[in-house]
Amino acid sequence: MIQIHCKNTGTTKEFPEGVYLFEILEEFKSQFKRPYDIISARVNNVSQGLRYRSYNSNTVEFLDLRAASAMRVYFRSLCFLLCKATHDVISGGRVYLEHPISGGWYCNLRKKGREKVTEEDISLIRNQMQELVKEDIQFHRRDVPTEEVIKIFAKKGSDDKVKLFETSEEVYNEYYTLGDFVDYYYGRLVPSTGYLKLWALERYHDGLLLRLPDRHDPHRLAPFVDQPRTFNVFAENLRWNIIMGLSNVGDVNRACQSGRASELIQVAEALQEKKIVQIAEQIFRRSRQRKNPLKVVLITGPSSSGKTTFCRRLSVQLKACGLHPLSFSTDDYFVNRVDTPRLPDGTYDFDNFETVDHTYLESDVQKLLAGESVELPSYNFVTGMREYSGRRTRMGRGSILLIEGIHALNPALLPSVDDNCKFRIFINAMTSTSLDNHNSIPTSDNRLLRRIVRDYNKGAFTAVETIGQWPSVCDAEEKWILPYQEQADVMFNSAYLLEFAVMRNHAEAILRTVPKNRPEYSEAHRLLKFIRYFTPVSDKEIPPTSLLREFLGGSSFA
Repeated sequence: MIQIHCKNTGTTKEFPEGVYLFEILEEFKSQFKRPYDIISARVNNVSQGLRYRSYNSNTVEFLDLRAASAMRVYFRSLCFLLCKATHDVISGGRVYLEHPISGGWYCNLRKKGREKVTEEDISLIRNQMQELVKEDIQFHRRDVPTEEVIKIFAKKGSDDKVKLFETSEEVYNEYYTLGDFVDYYYGRLVPSTGYLKLWALERYHDGLLLRLPDRHDPHRLAPFVDQPRTFNVFAENLRWNIIMGLSNVGDVNRACQSGRASELIQVAEALQEKKIVQIAEQIFRRSRQRKNPLKVVLITGPSSSGKTTFCRRLSVQLKACGLHPLSFSTDDYFVNRVDTPRLPDGTYDFDNFETVDHTYLESDVQKLLAGESVELPSYNFVTGMREYSGRRTRMGRGSILLIEGIHALNPALLPSVDDNCKFRIFINAMTSTSLDNHNSIPTSDNRLLRRIVRDYNKGAFTAVETIGQWPSVCDAEEKWILPYQEQADVMFNSAYLLEFAVMRNHAEAILRTVPKNRPEYSEAHRLLKFIRYFTPVSDKEIPPTSLLREFLGGSSFA
């Protein structure tokens, strides 16, 4: 017999060796009240599906869809359901999972002969998905030598997966089956299709939108928010990947293994610089308009999107256009710490809009636009006080204001400044490279790895601390930053073609510092497994002006 300690109830019970998690759940769930269905669990701080079998004494925490790891399990399973249903009803149809958008994930459906997707196609797939859910078919996992997995997917014609496994370092790999359909997912699934109760499948642009439950209230779908600008940025990046012949991680790994890493770094840098030049020229043209000339550039983006380096590089290009950029951050206008809003638990809410003294900031901006001299403050994060050191500035001929901060696109920041005189830029790491056709990379994983490496290298936070803070960081972004992204005049994608390959050499050792007895180990373990899909590339050829240097160290803008 083995002992299982349930974190949800704080109690321990005995079970026979080899017991399934769903069997353990049946014994414990009467002791705790949860309003939502259990989807997955953490066993000794490692995410597992409910069909996991326990042969040793363990600590188990059961999770519903409010937990990020449970939502990932649900999402993967739903993707498998979509691919299976498409295989069943669309002859020769293939699904390509591309990127998150509008409260769901955009999927490209390619039919035989490149025929267009019709409403009838979507209805057929949706109805088949519903039938498969009713049948409550089990997902089965198989662990076999990597050579065998390669043969299985080569026979299916799944070149994307063949390339992924051929460039893998693992001796064994896994695959899943749903009825007669075989597929691969890089994490656990729900036990059976009957768990997939809430979802929607709709037409979106020329493809499909797979809508998911709301993580805050899993009894309803996440709200639909149309995001045409965001969609176009993802589509543009995907087109470049296809042109480069780098549609997935297997392609990138093969390119690196064949000695093309240096070339790809140069191309990635050139693409980002080209986009920054285009933005600078657009700003220059608008600043020269006779009517409502552009005066203020507002720049925002979520954590670790690369705002600091982007602002510096944009300033350089604006100077090359003949402009004189004056830059400052909304952080310099933080209220004194004692006046900072607090969260319900009493801790400071540093992401709240009221953390910025926006009245004072707006007053200074109005004075600058009127040609007056202003003493700019700086915020002392050690003392928690706004300080003045005699740093004065004035706008002259050809001057333009660059204001960076998480609230820069909030309409309440500078309501008295004419919108026609503003230029809004939203920056984010919109990752478009996928592991394979059915395993996309969440954009938040890109930024979390950046933040872990930067915080650790700077001695600011340990990996445990950064991972522990991340959920609240994402919640704040969802509330204060992301609602305004579609209001941007321009979106800049800071995702870097070889980023994960370069980041691997830095992130692996840092992630291994997370102790197994910490709850943060679950995320560290997942990220370690994920990043090992990438062939490592040295950062020695990443230039000091690169956006990546903001996180790796060695930036000339530091």
